[in-house]
Amino acid sequence: MIDKLEFFIALAKEEHFGRAAEVCGVTQPTLSAGIKQLEGQLGVMLVLRGSRFQGLTPEGKQVLVWARRIVGDSRTMREEMRAARHGLAGRIRIAAVPTALAMVARLTTPFREKHPGVTFSVLSRTSIEVLTLLGNFDVDAGITYLDNEPLGRVTSVPLYDERYQLITAVGNPYSDRDKVTWAEISHLPLCLLTPDMQNRRIIDQHLAEAGVQVRPTLESNSMIVLFSHIRTGKWSSIMPLNLAETFGFSEPIRAIPIVEPDASHTVGLVAAPREPHTPLVQALLDEAMALADDFRAHR
Repeated sequence: MIDKLEFFIALAKEEHFGRAAEVCGVTQPTLSAGIKQLEGQLGVMLVLRGSRFQGLTPEGKQVLVWARRIVGDSRTMREEMRAARHGLAGRIRIAAVPTALAMVARLTTPFREKHPGVTFSVLSRTSIEVLTLLGNFDVDAGITYLDNEPLGRVTSVPLYDERYQLITAVGNPYSDRDKVTWAEISHLPLCLLTPDMQNRRIIDQHLAEAGVQVRPTLESNSMIVLFSHIRTGKWSSIMPLNLAETFGFSEPIRAIPIVEPDASHTVGLVAAPREPHTPLVQALLDEAMALADDFRAHR
């Protein structure tokens, strides 16, 4: 039953029999037969079939929710037994919003010192993608904003508050200031993240609250692209303080607090709301709590 449910989950994700079979490491006839057997056992049609995959039936959508829960429980049980025998081992998959990527090492490094048998996969994704990957069991945890847009049902650990700075070269407008307002920076040539990123939506929201709009002269979904343009001295940007500090901006680049309002948003670790969590995820949540204490101590 577990194997058949995993076939079904893969098909729902890939929406293609051939790709789903490849993901599961079986032939397409084996996957198709497994799903037909599952339909026979449950007594309902799960998949709309034609010459190709056409979607899930209403019953199939219901079964998909149960399938993810059952397969997740099965994986948790196997991980617990493996951890009991050999200690924590395996791979933790983390998806993080771009502005949080620079701090991931503060989570993964102490974790691996405690559990050297664990490896990591870290992906850069939008906040919406983080939640989708988490809901589909394609990642074990995410790092995203907790207090700006709806998260749905997740387990969360607040890590730090993101505060915003104007990042600009010495000699540019406002570079000699101790603070600058959101309205003032709207006149600068800005390079910002693309609108699909929640950080950009947050920035647009605070600019709108100040009564201004910005048309960036450059947009990118890569923080490296933004940093490289800032370093030319010809571009400015709006970035979280912790991110600017991580990349070590120094002269001739300045980080200037943005006020009116002095805005902040909470970033944290999220995981699927499972009880119990897999040993790996529970250990990661525990490490996140320790990191949050460290952030608060140095605030």
